[in-house]
Amino acid sequence: MLFCILLFLGVISLWWHWRARDRMKATNLTGKYIFITGCDTGFGNMAAKIFDKKGFRVFASCLTETGAKELKAVTSKQLQTVLLDVRDSDRVKKVAAWVKAEVQSEGLWGLINNAGILGPSAPTDWLDIEQFREPIEVNLIGLISVTINMLPLIKKAKGRIVNVSSVGGRLAFSGGGYFPSKFGVEGFNDSLRRDMKAFGVKVCCIQPGLFKTALSNPAQIRKEKEVIWNKLPPDIKKEYGDKFCQKDAAKKEKLSKICLNEDISPVVQCMEHALTSLHPRAHYVVGQDAKWFWNPLSRMPAFIQDFLLLRNRVELAAS
Repeated sequence: MLFCILLFLGVISLWWHWRARDRMKATNLTGKYIFITGCDTGFGNMAAKIFDKKGFRVFASCLTETGAKELKAVTSKQLQTVLLDVRDSDRVKKVAAWVKAEVQSEGLWGLINNAGILGPSAPTDWLDIEQFREPIEVNLIGLISVTINMLPLIKKAKGRIVNVSSVGGRLAFSGGGYFPSKFGVEGFNDSLRRDMKAFGVKVCCIQPGLFKTALSNPAQIRKEKEVIWNKLPPDIKKEYGDKFCQKDAAKKEKLSKICLNEDISPVVQCMEHALTSLHPRAHYVVGQDAKWFWNPLSRMPAFIQDFLLLRNRVELAAS
């Protein structure tokens, strides 16, 4: 009995110590430079606005001129926008050189790799290599390209790198290049975190669940899938059945109603914690669906994962 009481008190003490440590903040962050990719919409757009208000000097990269203009119109003069397609390695180098000239000897306190796309989401035998390549080029290769070009500036400031991955980097629940790209981000993030530890650079990974952003627009996803379906050879269409797309869309809509997080601010709050905490976490799992379903499921045996995930699949005509 005494052992049980001591064990309980020990667990409570460790939990209390972790909570206190988690709340400790880094000091003198006002005016620090941070660079955020993918600021046209979604997480990056909200993060740029919030960090600008909090006194950071934000470099916000946007893919489009429209996105850059709209962001600039609602933020302070201190925030600077820059056009960047992370797939363009030459452009990434030029932007990094520009940032270096701006930050000079101070270096870059934070890099938030947020830019990402979903790409075609469809069964693997519907897709060609180019449809796999695009999300991998943006979500993984682009992220690595930005990181290695900004790394000297981060090391100079002994700053933070925040990589936005996904629960899809732990568990693949549909076909396409998105999930391989996010699994790659997880691997790159973990190796980078260990490599940078000796330099005082902290590397964090954010793993959002399903959030309501432009990336998760169900109408757009359904439209892209139908375009691919219409180009499939007759034998594959016969295997899946004429009503496959409609049935699949209905299944996905039902899942979305259960899992979709409407409020995207918790993801930005994790970004803020990663940038400002004295002891940022290695991983941030965000969203009720991620915390209570996707993340626990990713740790279960494969036969349990397959059983639960395949229950949401449409039965094929061929079966």
